[in-house]
Amino acid sequence: MLQKREKVLLLRTFQGRTLRIVREHYLRPSVPCHSPLCPQPAACRNDGKLLSAEVTHYVIPDWKVVQDYLEILEFPELQGVIFMQTACQAVQHQRGWRQYNKLRNLLRDARHDCVLFANEFQQHCYVPREKGESMEKWQTRSIYNAAVWYYHHCLDRMPIVMVTEDEEAVQQYGSETEGVFVISFKNYLDNFWPDLKAAHELCDSILQSRRERESENQESHGKEYPEHLPLEVLEAGIKSGRYIQGQQHRSSLLGIRPVQGSDFKSRLVSDILIHGMKARNRSIHGDVVVVELLPKNEWKGRTAALCENESEDKALGDAPSEPMPTGRVVGILQKNWRDYVVTFPSKEEIQCQGRNAQKVLATPWDYRIPKIRISTQQAEALQDFRVVVRIDSWESTSVYPNGHFVRVLGRIGDLEGEIATILVENSISVIPFSEAQMCKMPVNTPENPWKVSPQEEQVRKDLRSTHLVFSIDPKGCEDVDDALSVRTLNNGNLELGVHIADVTHFVAPNSYIDIEARTRATTYYLADRRYDMLPSILSADLCSLLGGVDRYAVSVMWELHKSSYEIQKVWYGRTIIRSAYKLCYEAAQELLEGNFSVVDDIPEFKDMDLESRQAKLEELVWALGKLTDIARHVRAKRDCCGALELEGVEVRIQLDEKKNIHDLIPKQPLEVHETVAECMILANHWVAKKIWESFPHQALLRQHPPPHQEFFSELRECAKAKGFFIDTRYSSSFFSPCRVSLYLGCPEIDYRHFCASVTMAGLVFLQAAQHSQKQSTELFQCTYFKDKGPEMEERCIADGVIYSIRTNGVLVFIPRFGIKGAAYLKNKDGLVISCGPDSRSEWKPGSLHRFQNKITSTTTGGESTTLQLFDHVTVRISVQALRCHSDTIRLEIISNKPYVTPNMERPQQSSIVLKSELVKEVTRSVEEAQLAQEVRAKALQEECEEYCQTKGRSLYTLLEEIRDLALLDVSDSCGA
Repeated sequence: MLQKREKVLLLRTFQGRTLRIVREHYLRPSVPCHSPLCPQPAACRNDGKLLSAEVTHYVIPDWKVVQDYLEILEFPELQGVIFMQTACQAVQHQRGWRQYNKLRNLLRDARHDCVLFANEFQQHCYVPREKGESMEKWQTRSIYNAAVWYYHHCLDRMPIVMVTEDEEAVQQYGSETEGVFVISFKNYLDNFWPDLKAAHELCDSILQSRRERESENQESHGKEYPEHLPLEVLEAGIKSGRYIQGQQHRSSLLGIRPVQGSDFKSRLVSDILIHGMKARNRSIHGDVVVVELLPKNEWKGRTAALCENESEDKALGDAPSEPMPTGRVVGILQKNWRDYVVTFPSKEEIQCQGRNAQKVLATPWDYRIPKIRISTQQAEALQDFRVVVRIDSWESTSVYPNGHFVRVLGRIGDLEGEIATILVENSISVIPFSEAQMCKMPVNTPENPWKVSPQEEQVRKDLRSTHLVFSIDPKGCEDVDDALSVRTLNNGNLELGVHIADVTHFVAPNSYIDIEARTRATTYYLADRRYDMLPSILSADLCSLLGGVDRYAVSVMWELHKSSYEIQKVWYGRTIIRSAYKLCYEAAQELLEGNFSVVDDIPEFKDMDLESRQAKLEELVWALGKLTDIARHVRAKRDCCGALELEGVEVRIQLDEKKNIHDLIPKQPLEVHETVAECMILANHWVAKKIWESFPHQALLRQHPPPHQEFFSELRECAKAKGFFIDTRYSSSFFSPCRVSLYLGCPEIDYRHFCASVTMAGLVFLQAAQHSQKQSTELFQCTYFKDKGPEMEERCIADGVIYSIRTNGVLVFIPRFGIKGAAYLKNKDGLVISCGPDSRSEWKPGSLHRFQNKITSTTTGGESTTLQLFDHVTVRISVQALRCHSDTIRLEIISNKPYVTPNMERPQQSSIVLKSELVKEVTRSVEEAQLAQEVRAKALQEECEEYCQTKGRSLYTLLEEIRDLALLDVSDSCGA
């Protein structure tokens, strides 16, 4: 039977009002103990992970040990470890979600013999905090009390060793209970694991760092930073509106992003400037902090200048120069500290430190993180390596945070070391799958091939002999997770199908592999490799819809009208499919355009006789053409309802057999890309609609809050530079919020980013996947331009487009390589760029004058050069090699004219052909618009309401405007 306890908190606001907060706490007679010695396994409900039966003792770490020695507790040699709920919560509240997630992953990992015990919910383990008792003392007492209960629960058959850093606890509890031993963590390693050298080295490093910090604190006579306010004061200040809660995002200057809904003031202030380390008050990028706004006469403004040693995405936006809300950090609610990759000082820098050479300031790879003081005798030996460190503390008496050495990743500049750096910086763990996880996986070998089970044939719809199913993916894709089908029904209508690999059939809920997949959250795609969320037997085999093999799928199929393509009915269910072809995008596009020579490159056609090949080819080409027609119709309807298309340049890294970078190839946009995308969007929309109808209270919705008008200022100015006007004052499909998911048709519900609130950890991992992919691409881009070759000069000169104006330079986009970067117009010597009659640039004394959409360089001799937004310029690409950080691309404008290579000289007919292709594209768009015009007015209105978007201008209107530009089809003149 549950027991309810209540805890009452009385908080006083700055207005003098008293807030009464009641927290209810429920206790249970039994909770899972996860021990094989449990005398009542049914009552404890010990499902899932159990401690090993081979250990000689159980070890229970105190909260401080979990915080400071977690990387040692991660050693697989340490077995029989019981983490108490009290200790885990202390990590969560004091070390942040990153450290807490590391602990959670450790508990989930089947390779580690450790479990979590919910001591604060067990009736006999829970102890209330006594009046006047410090939080630290109560946590230690709670953990010891739980250790005693655990010993007796196992019928006194397994000794318990509680390890702590509290000397008073060792003295008080050391001999209090027979069978429960309380010792220091250092003594535990010395007595139980004397041969675990790496653990002893880490422990010594942590202890040395702690002793030096304590010594410095005793010797220090002054404070470098103000003390943080108590938690109760911070909470009361947030409620009263005096303080603002937010997350620190440090770029060149620090921005505070207020937490949505924390109070009315934070919703009005979108960004708060924190200027200088004193104002940041020991907070680090990612921390959840509390900020006090300064008086308006102390507000500062942002600079619009390009910043040294910062990539384009880290540089400050072109924000107004007038003062903006400015504040200072008065407290930290959550420290999101993690493992950091650093570089130790060079030999010369170490020698300059003299007698304090054992204490070095290591420079983090991430610009946003301050230097970290490390106590080590290996600094000189490790000066050429990337090293992982962990922050231990940041006292008010210390200018920099203090940390300790964890491990070495690799040499600076070495590919594997740099990739490992990217993984650590994004908190990505890529350890191999364990035996416990793999033993539950299915087998598919030549000796024991996998087959469809008779049971599944009874419950699934079999499409193997009735449907032409095929996939379209990038070249070399191994994890084919979706496929398409289209066919004509007996009544003349069409049937469109989207088929997704049925992963859930092979991954049981809460199984070891399910827990591991949840921990990884996604597959990480880097430029030259990938790290799978699931074992390869699933991701690249049984859950990959390869050609010519039977696979389980989850399908959605629509019956479409034979001419209007309007949806008549929809079916959802589990299926068995056999994909006929595994096509790449390029081959599918060639077939669409009538180039059948690519058939020789499609493996499924190679063993066919001529007659069969011709028949199968006609069948496939018809299906591709029909899919394209349907996709055009679906997209035209979405366009009429205000759909937004955002396109960018995606660059593929081409490697040779030795994994050396050969070329950077921009992805060519093909219509077949849009065809596949439209089918997937349609499937997502209808599946989401079905979920909403079936589970209205559990449906996962994605919504975006309305954008702030000030965010559109740069967009408006960019459009204005080319003579366009964008009015963002009124709602349209572009500027109004998506009230529900783009895929989801349901009534308007103000849930905003509901999905993020459900699983923030999953969102973080997805962001980490995007960041790691981007950083690995940048790594290979730098490698490409650093590589010395005969065509070095040619590859480093390219055409660029100016897309932003700053006070001391411009931001340039290079379409050929998909690179964005800063090009300075004023160097460190104060010289400015000047372009003469030949358009070649050189550095001369002078000044810069920045306007809204252009920047002018004027030399002391009166020569003037103006660069405008969207101008094409010739740039030289180089790489700045940085020892402590990642290498960065540097751009230098060498001509104010577009770059033209010798092989770009083409006959006049080429340009005519290009114009003809443009007219074909316009004609295709007109056809899409005409399809949309055929939709009945009532149906269109229903569609607009279903997508919850404002009906905007039609594509036909846009095409009428294009027609006014007097584009002429000159294909006939080409023939002449």
